[in-house]
Amino acid sequence: MVRQGTSGKNGSKPKGTASRQSARPPVAAVYRRRRLFVAVILLVVLAVGLGGFAVVSAVVNGASEQASSTDRSAGATAAASASALASTGASASASPTPSATSATPTCDLNLVTVSASTDKGAYAAGENPVLSMKVTNGGKAPCEVNLGTSQMEYTITSGSDRIFSSADCQSDSGDLVKTIAPGQSETANFPWQRNRTVPGCAAVAAKPGSGGAYYIFIARLGNKTSPKAVFQLN
Repeated sequence: MVRQGTSGKNGSKPKGTASRQSARPPVAAVYRRRRLFVAVILLVVLAVGLGGFAVVSAVVNGASEQASSTDRSAGATAAASASALASTGASASASPTPSATSATPTCDLNLVTVSASTDKGAYAAGENPVLSMKVTNGGKAPCEVNLGTSQMEYTITSGSDRIFSSADCQSDSGDLVKTIAPGQSETANFPWQRNRTVPGCAAVAAKPGSGGAYYIFIARLGNKTSPKAVFQLN
């Protein structure tokens, strides 16, 4: 006797097969959900990026506004200071700041000593004398002396015979200012070629005498002259 509603092992469908096939979602729906998920992620990333950019922009704008405010404040302060200085310019110029160092004064020639000397007392034939002018500060403070050729002259005479002057053939003259400490000296040397000169530097054929003749050398600095220095030419 066959029971109604039953089927044999080979002729019946397995239980649950139809329900599993109907529960599997279609492929198109899966793809749509995946695309939607990716789009949502992109929107989130974009929103985060835009939010960060907005924050950075706000910070930069805030810093710029603060810097501008600072610059305006500094400019106002500088303008106020300049205005104050301009209004007090008269009193400021009335009391200038003293200089750290004062200029060295020119030597009082009354306190300056000029002396003349030669490097030897007697010279052999053909040997040229070296004439020296020594300038000494006899004051109590440092002072400046013009030791340039514009102020110096070396003169040699023999009796009434004017033999030589360094000013006769001097093509140009200049200034040389030296600071001399109290009690100290400056010395200027002049090698004499044993020649004669005349004012205007005209040619002179004659030579100074020799054979033991004596000569007098006098040095001059400005209007100050030295005592005589005597030497001998052989």
